[in-house]
Amino acid sequence: MTNSYQREQFEQLVLPHMDAAYNLARWLVRNPHDAEDVAQEAMTRAIKFFSGFRGGDPRAWLLTIVRNSCFTWLGRNRAKDLAEFDEETHSPGANPVAVNSPGISAHGNQSSIPGPANPEAMAVAQAESARVRRALEELPVIFREAVVMREIEGMSYKEIADVTNVSVGTVMSRLSRGRDRLRAILVESIRTNPVRQEEPIP
Repeated sequence: MTNSYQREQFEQLVLPHMDAAYNLARWLVRNPHDAEDVAQEAMTRAIKFFSGFRGGDPRAWLLTIVRNSCFTWLGRNRAKDLAEFDEETHSPGANPVAVNSPGISAHGNQSSIPGPANPEAMAVAQAESARVRRALEELPVIFREAVVMREIEGMSYKEIADVTNVSVGTVMSRLSRGRDRLRAILVESIRTNPVRQEEPIP
């Protein structure tokens, strides 16, 4: 940055979104240590190119840089994640999973199990939370990023479209298919590895 005013603007507009930057990197590269490196690289690029920021949403601007940095990292280190995939292979199929399947919310991003009231229930809730995280990490990256930005970061369709450089219609399609795929993964996981709360000892 060339002057104190730009530094002040960067600190006010961009730095508050560092957590969102790391979170997106964490979900895209699926490793906390690599995510730290990618997020740091993205922040360095953001500082370098902040003079070109022309207003708008600073979070979307920063996350665009983070996403580009993540995809560059994936291309160098995990190219298979970016490989083209058959849309039919990653679609939910002719028999979509019901939205109200046990333990799955309408958006497929969190358990619908009631809040824990005792240690045993808390253990079950934590196990279900871990199950959802693992299921989300199984999604193809373009579905995963859409679900993360919408359901975890709370971004609008327009903001996601700006970050990913696709149309709003494409964002909506990816979200729909990502949620369907997430539900299917969760239902299969629950079927094959149910988490049961043990009966209390009298």
